[in-house]
Amino acid sequence: MQTHPLLRPGLPVYALVLLSLTLFSCTGEKEIRDTKKAYTTWSSYLGDPGRSHYSSLSQITKANVKDLKLAWSYEAADWGQMQMNPLVVDSILYGVTAALRAVALHAATGEELWTFGDSLQSAGASSRGVAYWQHENDRRVLYVAGSHLYALNALTGKPIISFGDGGKIDLRSGMPASAKDKFVSSNTPGTIYKNLIVMPLRLSEGEDAAPGDVMAFNVLSGALEWVFHTIPHPGEKGYETWEDSTAYRSPVVGAANNWAGMAVDEEAGILYVPTGSAAPDFYGGDRLGSNLYANSLLALDAETGKYLWHFQFTHHDLWDRDPPAPPNLLLVEREGKKIPAVAQVTKQGYVYVFDRLTGKPLFEMEEVPVPPSTIPGEAAWPTQPIPLKPKPFARMSQDLTEEDMSPFAEDRDSLLRYFKTADKRQYAPPALTSTLLLPGYDGAAEWGGAATDPEDGILYVNSNEMPWVLQLREENAIPRNTPLGAATYQKYCVSCHQTDRKGVAASGFPSLVNLKLRQSKAEVTTIIAQGKGMMTGFPQLKDAEIKALLRFLWEEESHDQIVNNSGKNEITGASGMASGTTKYRHTGYTKFVDNQGLPAIAPPWGTLHAIDLNSGEYIWSIPLGNTPELGEKGIGTGTENYGGPVVTENGLLFIGATRDGYFRAFDKHTGQKLWEYKLPAAAFATPAMYEVNGKQYIAIACGGEKLGTEKGNQILAFALPSP
Repeated sequence: MQTHPLLRPGLPVYALVLLSLTLFSCTGEKEIRDTKKAYTTWSSYLGDPGRSHYSSLSQITKANVKDLKLAWSYEAADWGQMQMNPLVVDSILYGVTAALRAVALHAATGEELWTFGDSLQSAGASSRGVAYWQHENDRRVLYVAGSHLYALNALTGKPIISFGDGGKIDLRSGMPASAKDKFVSSNTPGTIYKNLIVMPLRLSEGEDAAPGDVMAFNVLSGALEWVFHTIPHPGEKGYETWEDSTAYRSPVVGAANNWAGMAVDEEAGILYVPTGSAAPDFYGGDRLGSNLYANSLLALDAETGKYLWHFQFTHHDLWDRDPPAPPNLLLVEREGKKIPAVAQVTKQGYVYVFDRLTGKPLFEMEEVPVPPSTIPGEAAWPTQPIPLKPKPFARMSQDLTEEDMSPFAEDRDSLLRYFKTADKRQYAPPALTSTLLLPGYDGAAEWGGAATDPEDGILYVNSNEMPWVLQLREENAIPRNTPLGAATYQKYCVSCHQTDRKGVAASGFPSLVNLKLRQSKAEVTTIIAQGKGMMTGFPQLKDAEIKALLRFLWEEESHDQIVNNSGKNEITGASGMASGTTKYRHTGYTKFVDNQGLPAIAPPWGTLHAIDLNSGEYIWSIPLGNTPELGEKGIGTGTENYGGPVVTENGLLFIGATRDGYFRAFDKHTGQKLWEYKLPAAAFATPAMYEVNGKQYIAIACGGEKLGTEKGNQILAFALPSP
């Protein structure tokens, strides 16, 4: 933990901010209520710059929510995952479809006003929405497709030519030259502060990852305004936490990026940035040390990018424990005083709560000893920070017993055999033997994030309880008689799609067997370059490697293709591994499931919680969702869920997110279900609440596809019937 520079002399502007907020925190409850924000619009990602997921609109109440009806629906031209949280400004709703097309709809009717982008695009990761900026009559929508950040006229959807190169900039333009051919994109809308947009970045998680610099661009021109190095350069704070002094320019080490989004305190001018793991994931022998500023919450001056304070959630991450969602800004009470706080939910199932200005933890924290690594060359960090309150909102692997195996599993005996041999210790590091990871790779908390009642200190978070398997394998250099396509597959594809190319369907990784019957070489080439869904792109691959990989996937490759025209073996460049060296690689993302594909542990498999961050105590916890495969036995089991909630001042909580495809409303004070609606496809997205012409709506994107669900293409909006 570092000292906040606001506490040092010589910073009069920050001192004034600190003084004003300190005085605010000491006021009485009545004065706070008198200055309470309105929260009546949805023009920022997740509702407001503090990412509250909160609305004070009150037309829909606990008494009449049962009367909600479908007000309008919009069918996009393309199908599949729409993870976006819509924005609404005046009477226009802005979103992004499955094919990464920006779209503007009339928010009261669903009528399409404009679209931008290629509806035939088959590659690219899902988008969680757009950012909106306005100054007088200049209104802009900013969103990412591929590696490009576009600025569009919010009323027409046309690119703003004065922004960057004809309306777009390449996100790599603010990065070092070494990143120019690497995969760089963004799933999550940028954060607007004055005339700046600060961009989250999606990067590779392997040895080819670009550096995860936090970059702010000018909204008007597209010019780079400031950069914060999450892998510090010489002379910068945190540089000494990397044992390799050249880590910042290493061809192997990268990432430590913010991908999940940020929050900003506009009054204090402070940006809160949760950062992800350093790459390569799982094996850290090339990046020894605690690895600042990976896996941290950074507080930066939003105007300049200057460091203010940080807290690292996971030292030397070996588990991919990146914070999965933006933090929430809220007020919490301590000794009768309101304190501006920032709360971060995590994959580990912990909520970390800090004084927003100083970075001081608001609940006691312990550095707990954790197991050492058994992998040669690895050095797991000896301790990890764990808050004493609130208690975790998901079960932990170390607390499971044999009685926790699923009572619904037909193959329970085989599940028990694995369970008895797997390493279940908390923060057990990856090994050549199997580790049971619970919460799993996708967390407890995931990218949908938490909602808060920002004035009252209550946090609402949905959680997954899906166990996964973590294991490394020892990999020798690829033999020199290996064809180029097979070697390229082994280096880039095998951890997800497996050696036999059959993938892991239960974990969401499709089979590539007989791929030629389902897609063309042109389509697969685009996916290789740009990525799709969970898969990152590999734009650094040379044409020869891509063509050879396609030959391998199409079963056209022969051993006479291992030699290039110069008579030299092509594999040296393809594998990136010198002969005779040894690496440790992740064996892949495998869920611990029964023979029906359901979690191997007993329910609940998905949960929803209300946590009082004033006291650290739980108000209520309930299962979220049902399991149709189990019929009546599956009622109340909870399901895997992706997408966050929306809460209202007058006592409602709305959430889709579940694999069973329902949209639900709960009493936020008790967790009682008040309403549900079967959607045309599962909604792995966070809703948006807004008002047009005095009528309150709540809209949600229904794209399905994830978790093996049917694909959808609709945005739905609900409202009370007109009198």
